[in-house]
Amino acid sequence: MFSSVSSSLLWRGLLAVAIGVVSVAWPNVTVGAMVILFAVYAFIAAVVDGARGFTGRSAGPVIGYLLLAVLDVVAGIAALAWPGITALVLTIWIAAWAFVTGVIEVAMAFRRGEYAGERAMWALTGLVSIALGIVLAIRPDIGAVSLATVFGLFSIVYGISTLVLSAQLHKAGTATPPLAHPAS
Repeated sequence: MFSSVSSSLLWRGLLAVAIGVVSVAWPNVTVGAMVILFAVYAFIAAVVDGARGFTGRSAGPVIGYLLLAVLDVVAGIAALAWPGITALVLTIWIAAWAFVTGVIEVAMAFRRGEYAGERAMWALTGLVSIALGIVLAIRPDIGAVSLATVFGLFSIVYGISTLVLSAQLHKAGTATPPLAHPAS
């Protein structure tokens, strides 16, 4: 068991470090890949929505799902036709998400029954999230590349920590004697 877990962690860590290096070295490529992934997601959503449209029993949901499928296809085509605008829109979407999430987290800091440390952590993470949202909204052009770079740095740190964990598990697995001896 230790060998398979440590091996999977090893491969996961190596992949994370490789993705991180590519993201830091070529953040524009990473932004482009995110746009392509969004387009692929939109096309898959179109297929799913189209299929759902034909499984409905009444006409209302059928028309709604087919309209969603058409919108999904249009979004996918638009993402591929105008990748720069799509990257900006995705960055603004992330900015809005970060801002709204931050406001909710700050509000959660004032719930009843929370300890002072929990309140402080909710407030701090909320304020950081609000700040990220504002910065991304002010300069979404730079924000997309910055997000790709931060993602790359995160992937490198995550990958290295996973590699360390893999090595520790491997060492623990080889140092542990077998629990049962097979019958000869």
